[in-house]
Amino acid sequence: MGIVQVALTVVIILLLVKPMGSYLVKVFDYERSGLDRVFGPIERGFYRIMGVREKESMGWKQYLGAMLLSNFVMMVLLYLVLRTQKYLPLNPDGIGNMPAAQAFNTATSFITNTNWQSYSGENALSYLSQLLAVTFPMFTSAATGFAVAIAFIRGLIGRQDNLGNFYVDVTRSITRIFLPLGFIVALFLVFQGIPQTLQGAASATTLEGAPQTITRGLVASLESIKHLGTNGGGWFGTNAAHPFENPTALSNVIHILCMMLLPTALVYAFGLMIKNKKQGWAVFTAMGVIFLVMLATVFVAEYKGVAALDSMGVHGNMEGKEVRLGVAQSALFTAVTTAATTGSVDNMHESLTPMGGFVPLAEMMLNNVYGGKGVGLLNGLLYLILSIFICGLMVGRTPEFLGKKIEGKEVKLASIALLTHPLIILAPTALALLRPESIASISNSGMHGLSEVLYAFTSGAANNGSAFAGLNANTNFYNVGIGLVMLFGRYISIIAMLAIAGSLAVKRVVPVTTGTLRTNTPLFTGILVMIILVIGALTFFPALALGPIAEHLAMPH
Repeated sequence: MGIVQVALTVVIILLLVKPMGSYLVKVFDYERSGLDRVFGPIERGFYRIMGVREKESMGWKQYLGAMLLSNFVMMVLLYLVLRTQKYLPLNPDGIGNMPAAQAFNTATSFITNTNWQSYSGENALSYLSQLLAVTFPMFTSAATGFAVAIAFIRGLIGRQDNLGNFYVDVTRSITRIFLPLGFIVALFLVFQGIPQTLQGAASATTLEGAPQTITRGLVASLESIKHLGTNGGGWFGTNAAHPFENPTALSNVIHILCMMLLPTALVYAFGLMIKNKKQGWAVFTAMGVIFLVMLATVFVAEYKGVAALDSMGVHGNMEGKEVRLGVAQSALFTAVTTAATTGSVDNMHESLTPMGGFVPLAEMMLNNVYGGKGVGLLNGLLYLILSIFICGLMVGRTPEFLGKKIEGKEVKLASIALLTHPLIILAPTALALLRPESIASISNSGMHGLSEVLYAFTSGAANNGSAFAGLNANTNFYNVGIGLVMLFGRYISIIAMLAIAGSLAVKRVVPVTTGTLRTNTPLFTGILVMIILVIGALTFFPALALGPIAEHLAMPH
């Protein structure tokens, strides 16, 4: 029964790819359509307020500057809201100001689409903070990722340094994609029983006669954009495992569909925008193969469970999982939330079997299995550029992609982005394990404790935001350290990719010859998968071998 649930959910995801991908192309191609009658007046109003000229295009440096400036200003505003929430309205439960290091971590987390939380939302944030410092950047950070991915695609097919207009791309992402979808999903989640109210916590008496405080809030609206925008985080500390965030098996499926909807559709839209559907499907298939392998691994590991419990008649690993969801939906959620770099969790990843815990770690380390808004596609194309270059060296030809030569500048920029990812994971992890104060935050010793720290920095670097749990990350070291990792993980790759887009945009298109390496074939798809896995293994296998792999081998089988 479990495998049928997973298979049906995956089929629904695949059925939504083409219609959603086609819609994304209509949104970002700036072509006139019937949608302009609905959204056009709203967007033009925003442009007038912002002083933006809708038809004005930007080169890659202008586009990058606009992105960095807007994100910096929003991050400062988020920080100020968190530091002063005690004195601001919409604080019915009287929650105090957030400490400086934690406010930096939180502002950084939500502006980078990471949504890592070193706090428990119901106890640390006012309603205003949940709206302005959490829900609001869930829209803007997702829209930023979308805009950058679309700008890169324009650079691939462009004839001049013209990547579009950042402010227009972000506005259209919000008005035509995230707000309409978010509104529909939020209404459905309210129907499923998720709260949506400005009233404060309710007081109740349990059947045993004990008093109980029941936290409420604007949960449904946060949950909808949290998953549609692959944001993660949660109103409650236990995230999507909390019955007020994820009350039913159906709401769980809706969360999964929302997480995968836009990342998968964007890869298909890539094929349409470059007018080469085969190329889009080649990238989609490479990501899909890795995702299915990871999904099968966590599914089998959790169904197999732990040998010691199996000998006692307890089959499957239900530790840290909700009974209403079961092993199948929990395993699928685990694979999806780290493939789509959402970071939402409906089960505690620390309670997964060692190989089950290996899967979210591996997906975040690869960071290109569909990925979050735009980021997964960008990282996938980074590996694509590197694969083309390697194959070109092997056959002794100048590598080309979509008729444009891949030269030293593009390869250097791609290498910087790819090498930054393991650096900002492994170096901080090693530093944390050298500091007695940081080690004191680890609740488990040995291999599992190492996995807790490794997972935290991997989650930050991949802009995922999920936690392995068991680690007290609310210390100055972890708040500042993970905050910096989130910034580097988000913006270094974006800067490199926009620079590559600007470089490719002005290159002359060379005609296809018999010696041109075709990148839209099954053979190249296989090469791409192998290069991704080999680079990932060479980079991260030693760390994984000391953590989940060693823990798996140490268990009795």
